[in-house]
Amino acid sequence: MFVVLLLLCIMRNLSGVSIVLDFPSVLLATCQYMLASLNASARNIGMREWGNGGPFGAGSLMQNLEHTDFFKNDGGSWDTPYGKFFLEWYSGMLLLHGERICREAETIFRGTEVHISAKLAVIHWHYVTQSHPSELTAGYYNTFNRDGYLSIARMFSKYGFSMCCSCFEMQDAVMQKINPDGSPEGFLRQLLLAARLCDLALEGQNFSTNLDDGAFTQVLKMSKFYSNGIEKRPFSFNFVRMDKRLFESRNWDRFTRFVRQMSNGNIFRARLYSVGDTRFKTAPVMPEARLLYHLYQYS
Repeated sequence: MFVVLLLLCIMRNLSGVSIVLDFPSVLLATCQYMLASLNASARNIGMREWGNGGPFGAGSLMQNLEHTDFFKNDGGSWDTPYGKFFLEWYSGMLLLHGERICREAETIFRGTEVHISAKLAVIHWHYVTQSHPSELTAGYYNTFNRDGYLSIARMFSKYGFSMCCSCFEMQDAVMQKINPDGSPEGFLRQLLLAARLCDLALEGQNFSTNLDDGAFTQVLKMSKFYSNGIEKRPFSFNFVRMDKRLFESRNWDRFTRFVRQMSNGNIFRARLYSVGDTRFKTAPVMPEARLLYHLYQYS
């Protein structure tokens, strides 16, 4: 039995963060528990004035980051003693929440054959900047000079979870035409390295439905980035968001070629199945059929 725990996706939403780049100041002002925690942390280091609320000058998605006091590369307050204090506390709240969820999930399923996988949200929108504001506001304290994902990977490893992440098909060359400051490849490589260092099993996923040959090649590239090496780590790839277009002749031929490439050299064992484990042929499939494509690496 396989359970995916949408851990950090849930935690990101609980932090009050949406696409707007702003710390949840309203949440801090209205949540007595969070404000009390911030106040206590500030008092513990003798800086009571740092515990009065969230940072100012964080701006929003529509602003030039160079014009915000908190996130700008040169002289931004994210890299000051106060900024580091706040971000340590803010990300610490996320990790504390994660510990509680992991502990409860491990307790509930202890002694069963359930395998738990924690899904980590891929937030790559400002990855090439120094401050990584998208990640900071989501609770990932990851900047150009600080790794924010090893602590998360260690938490998953502590409870015996595997890690699930998407966007394996995204390419910088494509995405940076839309957002020059983003880097899905850079974000994913850092995440995969953290998983390798913590010896975590990994489940990869695609994000979009419109996959061309370049996108399939990118999935192969990122899968090998994680799994290549002396030790073969458990790895699976879940092909999600299948729709009826996939079963059109040209797209189906592209997909089956991708499966053969992933299975090349007996590195992976491939299975194509439905929810009820009913095998599908290339004949038309009902729209409601949900397929998952798993590539299991030999252990």
